[in-house]
Amino acid sequence: MMTMPEIRVLGISGSPRRHGNTETLLDALLEGSREAGGATEKVVLRELTYSPCRGCNACHRDGHCIVKDDLTDLFERILGTDCLAIASPIYSMGITAELKGLIDRAQFLWARKFILRSLYFSEEHIRSHKGIFVSTAGLGYEHVFDAAFPAITAFFNTIGFEYWDNMIANDMDKYGGIRKHPTALVEAHEKGRKVVGAIERIRKKAGS
Repeated sequence: MMTMPEIRVLGISGSPRRHGNTETLLDALLEGSREAGGATEKVVLRELTYSPCRGCNACHRDGHCIVKDDLTDLFERILGTDCLAIASPIYSMGITAELKGLIDRAQFLWARKFILRSLYFSEEHIRSHKGIFVSTAGLGYEHVFDAAFPAITAFFNTIGFEYWDNMIANDMDKYGGIRKHPTALVEAHEKGRKVVGAIERIRKKAGS
């Protein structure tokens, strides 16, 4: 009987602050995925060297980004993972510059899909590749995350991932940080377990 390959879970922290609220929440999710049997990895964008998109549209001609830096390899790892958890705190009502820079650099994949028509993701592929947005906010404002969702949605659509769920927690100022939040870390841990289980079920159904 053939064994299924490991489910790869890649977490990307877009916070400029190490081990802060959002990265800690991401860590809890990755820990849950690891306990469920996933092969987890975390990338911290602030530790990479990369440039934002130049808007040169060179990728519209051949589908390749002319900028070569640490994101070149990271995009290969993103496309090779099964679950992508991208994390950013809310800064000025949106995602951080670090994460926005990564998303903008995915323009070469957008060009392959919609201009060159050389990149296609089947419905089966999309269902078996899950995306999760992890975020925290200091404010308790009900709609504090709303401005972040469109960019996250566009990114997951571009790279062929189903936008599976959010793991978000606001009111950090009230609670004094994520570690004092009554439920968020437990919920993130469980969500990490659940996403691995969801992908496993899809794989088993596809193999049956």
